[in-house]
Amino acid sequence: MTTIADLYKNRFGLDREIGQGMKAEGTVAEILNRRSLRRYTDEPVPDDLLDVLLACAQSAPAKSDLQQYSIVVVTDPKARDVIGGWEGAAPVFLMFCADSRRQRRLAEFRGHDFENDNVDTFMNSCIDAALAMQSFIIAAESVGLGCCPISQVRNKIDEWCDVLGLPEGVFPISGLCVGWPSTNGFISMRLPPSVVVHRDKYDDSKLQEDVDGYDARRHAIYQIPPEKQRLTERYGVLDFCGWSENTTRQLSEAERPGFKKFLNGHGFTLK
Repeated sequence: MTTIADLYKNRFGLDREIGQGMKAEGTVAEILNRRSLRRYTDEPVPDDLLDVLLACAQSAPAKSDLQQYSIVVVTDPKARDVIGGWEGAAPVFLMFCADSRRQRRLAEFRGHDFENDNVDTFMNSCIDAALAMQSFIIAAESVGLGCCPISQVRNKIDEWCDVLGLPEGVFPISGLCVGWPSTNGFISMRLPPSVVVHRDKYDDSKLQEDVDGYDARRHAIYQIPPEKQRLTERYGVLDFCGWSENTTRQLSEAERPGFKKFLNGHGFTLK
């Protein structure tokens, strides 16, 4: 019998007694066994099913019930061709957007001032959109669909806003590819809970030791090939390029440095 402990080991590469008495079934098993899927068949996703899954997205928690997000279902082939990339391969492509425009307009309708054009509202709208996307993913994967979030849409954020007609106060946080998987994909090993989960107080005193072990376990099942090693022109190609090496390489150069400028020009003063 496959147990939750087996799935735990697959996810972290660690032998633990956690979940040994639990069958690997239901939502918990599906989440522990999830994987990003980037290859899809040509089979369409029925409109009725998509509408059900979008309803699941809207069932996510929302800060103070403000529901500060919007979802754009991108079906127009011309819109996809303008941008190109991952979204072209998926039968369904969704754009999850932070949306403070709706509440601003409602304030006008009701005759109230809107005094929350600030960083907190910006963060809340991003979180609302992310929670909605995660609810969609869980629901979609429960019926056999594969999903892959695409943060790269923010590399062309001005183009996407133009193509999708996103007005001031609305901007994409992530795209989402959705379709029937053509491959099984693979489970991405995660950082050990000892690094991520803290009890009562934050403690990263064993960070280097724990991450070194994680790098070694991850490398044992998947070696980062030269073409996926970051900034090789600056740092070179390594036989052992661990997760921590590759991610810190990535973050050694500023990503999307124009994002704040975009926000300031798109209706956000971020007071």
